[in-house]
Amino acid sequence: MTDAARMSSNTLSPEQVSQYRRDGFLFPIDVLSTQEAGALRQELEALERETPDGSLPKPIHRYMRVNCHYVMTLASRLVTDPRILDPVAGILGDDLLVWGCEFFIKEPGTGAVVTWHQDLTYWGLGETDEEVTAWLALSDVTVASGCMRFVAGSHRNNILGHKDTYAENNLLSRGQELAVDVDEEDAVDVVLKPGQLSLHHGRMFHASGPNVSDDRRIGVAIRYVTPEVKQLVAERDYAMLARGVDGSGNWIHIDPPTRNFAPAELETYETILADQTIALGQGATGNIGIYAGVGSSE
Repeated sequence: MTDAARMSSNTLSPEQVSQYRRDGFLFPIDVLSTQEAGALRQELEALERETPDGSLPKPIHRYMRVNCHYVMTLASRLVTDPRILDPVAGILGDDLLVWGCEFFIKEPGTGAVVTWHQDLTYWGLGETDEEVTAWLALSDVTVASGCMRFVAGSHRNNILGHKDTYAENNLLSRGQELAVDVDEEDAVDVVLKPGQLSLHHGRMFHASGPNVSDDRRIGVAIRYVTPEVKQLVAERDYAMLARGVDGSGNWIHIDPPTRNFAPAELETYETILADQTIALGQGATGNIGIYAGVGSSE
């Protein structure tokens, strides 16, 4: 396991940056206190209870699983939190856009898994190195609860072939998995405490197992890109400016939500979803998860 030192400013050391460049991931990074992470979990679970199916155009879990920062104030606060932005800036620099944000919840005692895959495969963003996923734990994330697993150095591969399984127990949008064998003995378990963060590259081989614990496994995956990244498949794409400036013209900027699930913001959300489906659905032969109801990629 990696040994990311606690730093009060959350700024990465040169050694940590080198470790990320070498391995394609870095963890654990302490960003929130256990108490603060617990309060965020309580806020999220209260919102789940207070938003029953039928009260919104889609069930709340669908909004939680893609672009939740456009309609949920909890998510928009997290994606712009300086304690998360500081380590990301150590990798990408100070001009940062949020391309996506997703709550990943594995219920206790369930068989949901994430098969071996590379995130960038279906995003339409190409082979870019100007992207980082910051994954924040809001619960204990252990081997038993289905933590992520990384293969060190696998980000140095290009995007490899994947096959779509559409398996019911797979949290990915197509049940996608690498069309090459991954040696399980090479995998590193990304164990996190509430309030800890991991960073990983978009070409990293990663997966996660079922949650056989007695508690929910709750994490939030935030996808950061630099302004230079372009959508190469869909006609347009959207992002939220988190830090710095964007003079690229590559992105349509979306403001943080004014309140949870405001009608005008839900309408904008549907426009974004429709446009991004073009990229995420390229080559699909079946329904693509959250864009039909399940989820995208961890």
